[in-house]
Order: sequence, then structure tokens, then C-alpha cells
Amino acid sequence: MRFAVISGSREWTEPTYEEAETRRSIEVRDVQAEARRRLTIIKLEEWRVREFVTGVPMPDAVRHLALQIEFAAEAIGRLSPIPGDYADDVYWPRVW
Repeated sequence: MRFAVISGSREWTEPTYEEAETRRSIEVRDVQAEARRRLTIIKLEEWRVREFVTGVPMPDAVRHLALQIEFAAEAIGRLSPIPGDYADDVYWPRVW
């Protein structure tokens, strides 16, 4: 059996001085950027263009998911303070 010594390791609960110093506050625009990223993943803009060009409405599931993402972004942006893990799926609606 072999053992390795890991130097400089810390418990996950102990923040290092460098981490605390470089941490910045999360702003509403960060949450909005995450919402835009999620809307891009479901290709909302493509659905809107398709609806405009063809006149066929986008599927209700896509429309409702987009509304839920926008609502979640507004709700997270109003929290004080905004949680550091705001991009976690816990705060956002499930995608199918």
C-alpha cells in the first residue's frame, strides 16, 4: 500500500485568505447573464424568429419555460444578498 502526502491541503470549510480576498459580490447583471445563457440553450431566439417568419406560434412548453426562466432571474436578482451559487439548477426551472 502506498501513501502520498498532500501538502497545503485544507478542509473545504476553511476558506483561504486568497479566496476571501478575490471574491466579488454578485450583481443582478450576473443573474441576468445566467438567464440569457439558459434562454440561449433552449434556442428561444430561433423560436421567436421562426414564429415571426412562418406565423406558426412557438410551442407552449418553450414559451412557458422562457417565462419561468425570466421570472426566476427577477426573483433571484431581488434576493439580498444574491446567493453565490445562483447558477445552480436548484434556483432555476427544470428543462424537460
